[in-house]
Amino acid sequence: MRQYSSLRRNLTGYAFISPFIIGFLGFTLIPMFVSLYMSFTSYNLFTSPRWIGLDNYTKMFFDDPKYWNSVKVTFLYVFIGVPLRLVFALFIAMILNTGSRMVGTYRTLYYLPSIIGGSVAVSIMWRNLFSNEGVINSALTAIGIGPISWFGDPNASLVMLISLSVWQFGSSMLIFLAGLKNISPEMYEAAGVDGANPVRKFFGITLPLLSPIILFNLIMQTIGAFMTFVPAYIISKGEGGPMDGTMLYSLYLFRQAFMFNNMGYASAMAWIMLIMIGILTVAVFLTSKFWVFYESEGGK
Repeated sequence: MRQYSSLRRNLTGYAFISPFIIGFLGFTLIPMFVSLYMSFTSYNLFTSPRWIGLDNYTKMFFDDPKYWNSVKVTFLYVFIGVPLRLVFALFIAMILNTGSRMVGTYRTLYYLPSIIGGSVAVSIMWRNLFSNEGVINSALTAIGIGPISWFGDPNASLVMLISLSVWQFGSSMLIFLAGLKNISPEMYEAAGVDGANPVRKFFGITLPLLSPIILFNLIMQTIGAFMTFVPAYIISKGEGGPMDGTMLYSLYLFRQAFMFNNMGYASAMAWIMLIMIGILTVAVFLTSKFWVFYESEGGK
């Protein structure tokens, strides 16, 4: 009887978690193994997959200059956009870390871009802002800088894309703000008594105590930046232009899969992206022991 009761409880638990298990197997784990197999095949959705071994990877590394251009553009986007977003998010979080009555409203307003920032509508709005007759060029003309060809210069177009990324700083800002709330005011008061100025307090107290949160935000924002797709697709109208200046890795993968029907090649690209993100994540974790401070460990 006791065994029956235990079995019944176990079955009840499995029944409750079955939607997640089915979803995980059907939409994550099994598709991952299928895509790994597809990466070694030539497959165009209209014919059966044909095993070609490492040909997709060989083409990717040695015969596809557009692939390496997408890698370069993506790394520029990540290594410029992510630090700028985190710096801006921390700056706004410190401003909002006050006793102002309107601070709740400000938090909500600053967080909104992160909620809607990846939408098609916002990407279209951003494209219109930077058009030849848009608000940005009008403002630049008014101050004498002159209009910039945002859609004719590959460097300018990438700057436009990065600026949209930085604008979506709300989620990181809220996490930084939560971290700032956990720093004891007594620490700042003690530092003030010792004669520390605001700059010294920031680098001596705020940054070390926020370093675990900086690590978390850095990893999450880096992974998110590598997977950016909608803004690049909408702003460049799916072409990655001008001169492949906004051809992010995910956009090039999409074009190979759904415009050129090279599903096998796109699967190989997806796995290389996974490996790149994994290597960067491990590298950040390995270097974190030199700059991340954990109070429970007495500093590390």
